[in-house]
Amino acid sequence: MRAASWFSSTAIQAVIWMFFCCFNLTMIAALGRYAAHAGMHPAQSVFFRLFFALVLILPFAWRAGLTLNKTSQLKAHLMRAGVGMCAMWLWFTSISFIPITDQTALSFLAPIFTTLGAVVFLKEVVRIRRWMAIIIGLFGAVVIVRPGFVDLNTGHIFAVGSAVMMGMSMLLIKHLTAKDGPLMIVFFSHLFMTPVSLIPALFVWESFPPELYLVLAGFAPFAFFGHFALAKAYSLADASFVAALDYARLPFAALIGWLMFAELSDIWTWVGASIIFGSAFYIVRREVQLANKKKKPLPEGLEING
Repeated sequence: MRAASWFSSTAIQAVIWMFFCCFNLTMIAALGRYAAHAGMHPAQSVFFRLFFALVLILPFAWRAGLTLNKTSQLKAHLMRAGVGMCAMWLWFTSISFIPITDQTALSFLAPIFTTLGAVVFLKEVVRIRRWMAIIIGLFGAVVIVRPGFVDLNTGHIFAVGSAVMMGMSMLLIKHLTAKDGPLMIVFFSHLFMTPVSLIPALFVWESFPPELYLVLAGFAPFAFFGHFALAKAYSLADASFVAALDYARLPFAALIGWLMFAELSDIWTWVGASIIFGSAFYIVRREVQLANKKKKPLPEGLEING
């Protein structure tokens, strides 16, 4: 009886869904690295990542009756697709150079770059505590790459670039969700990005054994279930609570990297990732607090200063 009560807790369910999400998203990285080890160019991997996911999404989009005239934000969808395309190219390129744990750790920078993007493009006011969190997060990235102490890998540069683009993509998704649902956003992004991704892929196209394509078909379920689990977790618990669970991607990355590629991460990756994640979590938590403040005014004398 107690076990049933324990599982019925929405917080516990959110944890389970988020761990499932972290596993699926880490497996996307693992498949990208597997393709790189097999000799596939990142541009070709990006195409297969999008193509297989689009094939899986199409029946759901058809059933929902999604067409271009269903949205009033077509320009924003195109912008999100363009930014997402850049993020994905940089992400798959980075994973072909560096271990999964390093790439995962640096991806925690994305919320920090979202905040910077909001300052630059939306003219949002960010106060001293969030600026300090941003600076600390960037310091965490320096801890991971340790310029001057180890050779700076090209993959680390691409991973940071990917985090920048993911941060910009988050801003656009936040804008799109005001009028369009998650399925529409995901469908349109894949609909626009898939044919575009084919163009650079054709310039580096190579044929591979059929079994590799069967493995890469795993992009579709891992992407679909990963994002579904993420949405489910956010529906069950506060955003700040769910965001804290995203750190689980790192141990998943370390385990899968060790099992599939015999990769062992060093202590500095974990230290840097902890610093980045701590600062990113603070930023997410502040966003939730400020959003709640706007919805429900606090009693006089109580203020939240960002």
